[in-house]
Amino acid sequence: MIEEARYEISRGVPTGRFDELMALYRSAWWSDRRTADDVRRLVAGPSLFFFAAERPSGKLVAMARALSDGVYKAMVFDVIVLPEHQGAGLGRRVMEELLAHPELRHVQHVELYCLPELERFYERWGFTGEIGGVRLIRRTQGKAHE
Repeated sequence: MIEEARYEISRGVPTGRFDELMALYRSAWWSDRRTADDVRRLVAGPSLFFFAAERPSGKLVAMARALSDGVYKAMVFDVIVLPEHQGAGLGRRVMEELLAHPELRHVQHVELYCLPELERFYERWGFTGEIGGVRLIRRTQGKAHE
């Protein structure tokens, strides 16, 4: 369970915490190759960020990010908790703050992708793998097409 006095939840990327943001990205297998230049471009874009920071240092220890059109679709990305802070309820807190935000609260479909073993974590907010036969398909930039 989260120790309320130990962590603070905030919206937006805190000034002067870019190295800690990069440390969060480097801690996850799917984002560990992101470059500082790419992450700076990401931060400058339209993403909605929520962070958990350790008190009193302000060190970033967890995050969640989303993109949305504000009406029909939103996509959640980058739900990350530093390994040494996992189990403290921080993933739940950043997700709750993210989903309660006015830009996402009334969106028709909020989607994300995750490993099968994490599906149960997201079910508490109504996420399900049953999406009516729709499939996620992907185009990867920079790859040769045959």
